[in-house]
Amino acid sequence: MKTIAVFCGSSEGASPLYKQNAKMLGKELARRGLTLVYGGANVGLMGAVADAVLEAGGEAIGILPRFLQNREIAHQGLTELVLVDSMHERKAKIAELADAFIALPGGPGTMEEYFEMFTWGQLGLHPKPCGLLNVNRYYDPLVAMFEVMEREGFMQPKYRGMILTSDTASGILDQFARYEAPSVKTYSAAPRA
Repeated sequence: MKTIAVFCGSSEGASPLYKQNAKMLGKELARRGLTLVYGGANVGLMGAVADAVLEAGGEAIGILPRFLQNREIAHQGLTELVLVDSMHERKAKIAELADAFIALPGGPGTMEEYFEMFTWGQLGLHPKPCGLLNVNRYYDPLVAMFEVMEREGFMQPKYRGMILTSDTASGILDQFARYEAPSVKTYSAAPRA
């Protein structure tokens, strides 16, 4: 693993714990020699994690759609800023560059990015780990929902192990180091009446 994608909020959230943990993640990435790839903004948790990586001597690559650059949120101090034409291109480029994916707390955009990478892993389009940095128990309801999906037959049990969670940056990165992707998703036809 050399490059870690981080999906997170463009705001700082209600608790100071979110920004503190974004900074701790950035410092831990730099300490381990891991490059950050993320959405390229200088605001919210996105800016906090990138700033922490850079302040600790690490590298940070931002992938930003041009229309957001025009709103003056592009981070100007990154190792590299890649401009793309759309949100779709942004996700594709992040997926291409990253060896693993972490979701810090965030809103619908963070969820959409995490779920797409998780689904691609489930389908065997990549073998990369996807983790939830569960700061302040933010992702407890989502983890509970995954349990409902499995119980109700909408997620095969073997994919439950893909849901890596920790409340610390070092904990999630340690899990990534041990991660083995499950076999590719298979489908069985439902019995016909």
